Amino acid sequence: MSCCAPSAELALDLTSTTSVLPFSQEIRLASRSLGDNLWQTDLSVPTVHCAACIQAIETALGRLDRVEGARVNLSTKRVAIRWRGDSVPPFVAALGRLGFQAHLFEADADKKDKTLAELIRAVAVAGFAAGNIMLLSVSVWSGAEGATRDLFHWVSALIAIPALTFAGGIFFRSAWNALRHGRMNMDVPIAVGVSLAYAMSLYETINHGDHAYFDASVSLLFFLLIGRTLDHVMRERARTAVKGLSQLAARGAIVLRGDGARDYLPVGEIEPGMHLLVAAGERVPVDGRIIRGASDLDCSLVSGESTPKTVTSGQQVQAGTLNLTGPLTIEATAAAKDSFLAEMVRLMEAAEGGRAHYRRIADRVSALYAPVVHLTAFVTFLGWMAVTGDWHRAVTIAIAVLIITCPCALGLAVPIVQVVAARRLFEAGVMVKDGSAIERLAAIDIAVFDKTGTLTLGQPRLVNASSIDPAMLAMAADMAAHSRHPFSKAIAAFAGFAGQPKLEAVSEHPGLGIEATTADSTWRLGRRGWAGWKARTGGEGKYGGYGGTVLSKNGRIVASFKFEDARRADAKAAVGQLKDAGVSVEMLSGDTPDACGDVARILGIDRFVSALLPSEKAERIEVLTKAGHKVLMVGDGLNDTPALGAAHVSIAPATAADIGRNAADFVFLRESLSAVPLALDVSRKAGRLIRQNIAIAIIYNAVAVPIAIFGNVTPLIAAVAMSASSLLVIGNGLRLQGFRLAELTRASSATHSGIHPSARSS
Repeated sequence: MSCCAPSAELALDLTSTTSVLPFSQEIRLASRSLGDNLWQTDLSVPTVHCAACIQAIETALGRLDRVEGARVNLSTKRVAIRWRGDSVPPFVAALGRLGFQAHLFEADADKKDKTLAELIRAVAVAGFAAGNIMLLSVSVWSGAEGATRDLFHWVSALIAIPALTFAGGIFFRSAWNALRHGRMNMDVPIAVGVSLAYAMSLYETINHGDHAYFDASVSLLFFLLIGRTLDHVMRERARTAVKGLSQLAARGAIVLRGDGARDYLPVGEIEPGMHLLVAAGERVPVDGRIIRGASDLDCSLVSGESTPKTVTSGQQVQAGTLNLTGPLTIEATAAAKDSFLAEMVRLMEAAEGGRAHYRRIADRVSALYAPVVHLTAFVTFLGWMAVTGDWHRAVTIAIAVLIITCPCALGLAVPIVQVVAARRLFEAGVMVKDGSAIERLAAIDIAVFDKTGTLTLGQPRLVNASSIDPAMLAMAADMAAHSRHPFSKAIAAFAGFAGQPKLEAVSEHPGLGIEATTADSTWRLGRRGWAGWKARTGGEGKYGGYGGTVLSKNGRIVASFKFEDARRADAKAAVGQLKDAGVSVEMLSGDTPDACGDVARILGIDRFVSALLPSEKAERIEVLTKAGHKVLMVGDGLNDTPALGAAHVSIAPATAADIGRNAADFVFLRESLSAVPLALDVSRKAGRLIRQNIAIAIIYNAVAVPIAIFGNVTPLIAAVAMSASSLLVIGNGLRLQGFRLAELTRASSATHSGIHPSARSS
């Protein structure tokens, strides 16, 4: 019997209308058009595992009406089905009859954060145990004696076991890993202190002792896990930018075979020499050369150039550029691993490796903290042994030193401030992706801005609409609505004038413009030389000096359009605020020198460099870094990604490409550029509070350690002192909660209403 024989348990009942129709619609929406009414659907079949399975599936699907072919990929357990028609063939039901469960294929399904889940469970376990042990300890502190005291100690010991084994395992594994590799970290004194405290408490319980440290050891874990969880949440917001490239890159492309057949291949299977069809609105999947067609390409994510680039046969195109106006047939000149996007990956990996050398304030302090605590406890043990000769008393006091100097306050000092700062910034429209970035931003002394999409919105804006005849503007807007070109979108926003002639036919000529006909006229909207073919014989008149995009009627120019890239709100004010804060400002762009010069002059930026490649931007950041500067990079495009990664800290707008947002440490959600000086201000305030919290933790130890060394620490004193230090650090961090509340609210409301705060004050 074949391994693929139908199974009653696995078979899917998809024959009823109620189950088939909704899933069929979902399949239709997820299917890719290959042209000529041919579609391709990718399904995941997790239970396929051998050649017999493959043969059974491909044979069964091939027999269905309107299915032209099926191909099974065993390694990815994916079934690619090509079919024709308007309705989805019943291939899901056919797979069900074979005993295979199927669902839509997702190559990059999101995975849950297992570490965060483990930390949350550990906090819950430690919190539950600490609360219950504290309740039992109250009775002991209140005077319980004899069998009652022993019973409470034994119950506490039992409750502490799951807390130490599960919640404490996080610290034990980290401490063992550090010791195994011959180094120390902050988890070593935690693991040693908790283990010795539990062991000594268990010894006291067995021997009917008066005091036990179960409450102190479990409470220590609870407070430290809170800080560890907050810190992990902040760190995990900074996902590696390299992973974000998969969201920007095309997932695949339509391949034209030699026999005229069309097939859809994942981008990883495209090889040099293959002919690919790239429709308008799609991204170029790999580097290639155009062999047929003409179009306009949006290269802003790659080069930073805001104006679309016209391309024709014979020209090279790069992966990641967006095809705007016409279909292109390109010959792949590189595999995906050798394309422009792959080069971005390599640049990003190098940039991220450089940033990884940064060490947080808490990490630097903890590097000194661990050996000092251990040395102090060891010296305390030796001292009491020399004075009293009582090993039990010496060990008890040494453990008390380890517990009372627990790094609870140090563990909470940084993450509590970062979380409060992140909330304050989010209220002002800034999302913090990496907690350490708050520390890094506070140290910057130079800010480097990209131009297109950062200082400007990257969206052309029509600036001479008031000087154009409203009827001609409305005609142009009606024509522009049929195009994806950025200039067309800017003109289309002025639609709505009543009474203009009705368009009978509209066609777009890639690289030239749009042509439309009415009852008695031919209209063209596009390049001057193409649209105004009769301009040399007259009729151009006052429209001669307004730029390269015109509207013509029967070959005579009737309107001319001038565009500029709209500047981001408060850009000039933001540059001024950064300068006032002692930060110098520079602009790096892949755009033309003239475009860069205009923006720099208007915004008051003294230094700028134009026409830069992505690698050259990163090189400029490295030059500034080697000169001793702490660089803030603010950019949005794919071409900015290496520079965002190479900078000491980085910020991107929410309108940035996925890869740009993933590479940045901060993302500002509103159009106003005032988010940049605001984030700097809050970060510097947070930096001061972090240093204050660390000072509080050090002062606390300076006071508590002598008390413990002289043997005056009871379990009650240890628990109260530990909690007090943690609460003091939390309270100091919460001071940031009220920082500049009125000003932030005023800036936010001004941005939403479209009025700049500077304009209100004036």
